[in-house]
Amino acid sequence: MKPVVQFRIRIYRDESIALGPGKVRLLEAITASGSISAAARELGMSYRRAWQLVEEMNRALVAPAVVTATGGANGGGAALTPTGQVLVTTYRAMEASARQAAAAEIETLTGLLAP
Repeated sequence: MKPVVQFRIRIYRDESIALGPGKVRLLEAITASGSISAAARELGMSYRRAWQLVEEMNRALVAPAVVTATGGANGGGAALTPTGQVLVTTYRAMEASARQAAAAEIETLTGLLAP
């Protein structure tokens, strides 16, 4: 089985995680589904937990990452703001840069694993 390497970069604001891999996955799922509840289902979490994570992010930022529209005849929904889009693209770029910068070390460490 091939080793799996994961970077778990977290950015804290005070005691809470303002941004991390789970929140980025949630933002990506909201983008794909257009809904916090659908994103929560996709990620196997409760709607309440997803909403708490969105609120936590929005409070930590200078501008919200996610905006919502209430239901009605056409239903509600959620979407990333420009701030949310920058968060996702920058976070993923940072992960790629870190992986590339640590490629030699990753190869050394994974080479020490038993087959």
